[in-house]
Order: sequence, then structure tokens, then C-alpha cells
Amino acid sequence: MDVSLLLRVVGVGVIVAVAAQILGKTGRDEQATLAVVAGIIVVFLLLVREIGDLFSTIRATFGL
Repeated sequence: MDVSLLLRVVGVGVIVAVAAQILGKTGRDEQATLAVVAGIIVVFLLLVREIGDLFSTIRATFGL
């Protein structure tokens, strides 16, 4: 795992947290929830390739 991936995930988390706080304070709770869900989806999309590499390594290790 690369450090840049970790920094990207943290960056997305900080941006989503700030956006959710701002939207929550202005009374737009539904949009705050949607921002959090969108942030989770973005992080999962960032991690898909790493998960694929993990499964490939497991297959190669155990000869599946």
C-alpha cells in the first residue's frame, strides 16, 4: 500500500467531514447525509484496485 493512497483517503475524509458539518449547521441534514454517503463511495472506489491486488496476491500465494 502506498502512502499517497492513505493521504488521498484522509483528504477525502477531511473534505467530507467539513462539508457535512457546514451542511448540518445550516439545517440541510439530508444533503449532509448525501455528502457522507458520496464520500464513502469515493473512498471505496479508491480502494477497489488495492483490494484486487490483495486477492491476486492471495491467489498466487496459495496457488488457487
